Amino acid sequence: MFDGFDAVVLARIQFAFTMAFHILFPALSIGLGSYLAVLEGLWLVTGREAYMRLFRYWVRIFAVAFGMGVVSGIVMSYQFGTNWSAFSDRAGPVIGPLMGYEVLTAFFMEAGFLGIMLFGIGRVPKLVHFAATLLVAAGALISAFWILVVNSWMQTPQGHAINEFGQFVPEDWLAIIFNPSMPYRLVHMVIATYLATAFVVAAVAAFHLLRGRASPEVRTMFSMAMWMAALVAPIQIVAGDLHGLNTLEHQPAKVAAMEGHFEAEVTGAPLYLFGWPDAEAETTRYALAVPKLGSLILTHELDGRLNGLKHWPKEDWPNLPYVFWGFRVMVGIGFLMLATGLVSLYLRWQHTLFAAPRFHRWCLVMGPSGLVAIIAGWITTEVGRQPFTVYGLLRTVDSVSPIAAPAVGASLLAFVAVYFVVFGAGIWYLLRLFSTPPEIAVEEEIRGPERAAGITPVQATHGVD
Repeated sequence: MFDGFDAVVLARIQFAFTMAFHILFPALSIGLGSYLAVLEGLWLVTGREAYMRLFRYWVRIFAVAFGMGVVSGIVMSYQFGTNWSAFSDRAGPVIGPLMGYEVLTAFFMEAGFLGIMLFGIGRVPKLVHFAATLLVAAGALISAFWILVVNSWMQTPQGHAINEFGQFVPEDWLAIIFNPSMPYRLVHMVIATYLATAFVVAAVAAFHLLRGRASPEVRTMFSMAMWMAALVAPIQIVAGDLHGLNTLEHQPAKVAAMEGHFEAEVTGAPLYLFGWPDAEAETTRYALAVPKLGSLILTHELDGRLNGLKHWPKEDWPNLPYVFWGFRVMVGIGFLMLATGLVSLYLRWQHTLFAAPRFHRWCLVMGPSGLVAIIAGWITTEVGRQPFTVYGLLRTVDSVSPIAAPAVGASLLAFVAVYFVVFGAGIWYLLRLFSTPPEIAVEEEIRGPERAAGITPVQATHGVD
């Protein structure tokens, strides 16, 4: 069936498909982990019951997202052996220990304290439970740290040597871990998870507000989400700009692809708002450009010089439309988030934040926007690194396993079928959880296992001393 297909292309499609599913759930886990820690901390400080009810509501959603993230992550690791064994052999001495550190320092911490966080309310002292929540949130952030260390080293490799077998072997672990792009990539990604989570929370709250369910819990989570949008979206834009400048320094060909520049711009590069980069014709067609704005953004000078794609061999160019449009989707959503936050500040000033149905509908539409932006940013980053797996040192065609295209294609079809069934059901269940008002969901939960265990609703809500 797949005779005549390229095994490398099929392996890349399979990895992209499974990664696009996987990245959604850790993003929610990272954001929700910190959100749960904030909710429980506010409850301990203020004693407001609404915070604990929101904690109990969102902790169930966190558990589902965490479970689906673990399952989809296991599939990712198998592909390193089945489809990318040459990459694993060449880069394993560097990335293997880093992935091991992620399991030892992050996953074990999350898994070890997750049970207390999920089932310890009313069964352990309040501060013990809060400590478990903090450790789960910290584990999610530490996991993001190590995964981004691996990815950043593949983008900007340093601190290694190459032995006689062509393997990358570590020489300086600090240089490997704190490679040039890691700090920018880490900050940009963590903020992205917080914003993505905030807009999911806002969409859930907006859904209930549109149905006249303006309970204290719904109002509180909508208000908190809008504060996140208003305060953090501008920070993300600044972090993205700094990340872009770092990319220009270390991966200038990627930036040229993102901007759609083929020729060197010596008197100021335009910013192409829209267009279609044509690698064959070596031009960006149908371009809508703002003169000199590209140089101003990237070099902070109107006449700043920028190299075009023709500066590098054509065989080193990435797939231009994916990089070009992935970048624009990510940036466009970022500015829509900023606009949403600014409008929320105005409505808050007007005391109509909870009585603005058109704005609530907009927030409902924006619910998945943060997750879409994360996928678009990942496409920009990873496709922009092509045709290399380790940038400038190891090509993708030299990283694939010696496996026939039909075998890769068959496993790809199997993944597509299983993923849409399993994770489709998981996402459907999440949507059902979202549609239940927080106060009703929590009351139903309290009436269940806690009463069976002899714990009163008051204990279940407030915990034991």
